[in-house]
Amino acid sequence: MVFRLGIFGVLIVALIAVMVFAYSLLNQSKPNDQQAAQAPQIEQVLVAAQPLPAGSLLQPAQIGAATIPLNGAPTDVLVDTPQNRTGLTGSMVRTELAPGAPILNSDVIHPGDHGFLAAVLAPGMRAVTVSVDNVTGANGLIWPGDNVDVLLTQSIGGAPDAKSIAAEVVLSNVRVIASGAQVIKDASAGASGGPPVQTVTLEVTPDQASRCLVATSLGKLSLIVHSAETNPNGTEQASAPPQQPVWAGDVSPALANAHPEVPAVSTVNVISSDATGEFKF
Repeated sequence: MVFRLGIFGVLIVALIAVMVFAYSLLNQSKPNDQQAAQAPQIEQVLVAAQPLPAGSLLQPAQIGAATIPLNGAPTDVLVDTPQNRTGLTGSMVRTELAPGAPILNSDVIHPGDHGFLAAVLAPGMRAVTVSVDNVTGANGLIWPGDNVDVLLTQSIGGAPDAKSIAAEVVLSNVRVIASGAQVIKDASAGASGGPPVQTVTLEVTPDQASRCLVATSLGKLSLIVHSAETNPNGTEQASAPPQQPVWAGDVSPALANAHPEVPAVSTVNVISSDATGEFKF
């Protein structure tokens, strides 16, 4: 009997010890739970990587990322995802942004949005869109905001002779305001469902727009990017001196020195003729 009471007492002591241990663990976990509940939620969002004046067209290098608490953050803040970065490229900044400032969806107007071209164009300027291929400027090398020359390469007179090929600058230092097919409605695929139509939209004067449209019918257009250190305004673009055309012979001395062979012409002197009409030489 005494043995059983001893065992019962040991069990009671063990049960009390377990309850005390569990209570101590519960008290230790409560501060951690409170700290976790109080820790602010943070997220990687897109920010301006450099000062962005109002009217800037966003390029990939101008888009950065920063970690900010979501508590109290604007509802239209853009989370750092590949889709959001792609969607911002080429968009126009409505208001000035300081470095590190979050880029809000309400701060930009996207290519293809209603009123985008009207908002981007300077007063008195026009938008003209030209088709290009991957080699001539639409393979991720030219971005909205870049300044380019438009180069026309054509065969004069339609002659197959290589010496009749010439290249000339038809537009000088014009601003790219959009690239790709997003600005042209229903231009995401070719007429036969082929690859996307690559386009570049340029900001030009009315006279430059006419020159560009004529050039598209004459030959192949290529784009030449200007340095980012110089960015003249529209009046300087229009007043740039014209450049002389470059002919195939100017590029290749072999073509310049090549002359077609001229058949030799012999001079024949008529000495006399008889009644039969025969000539003697």
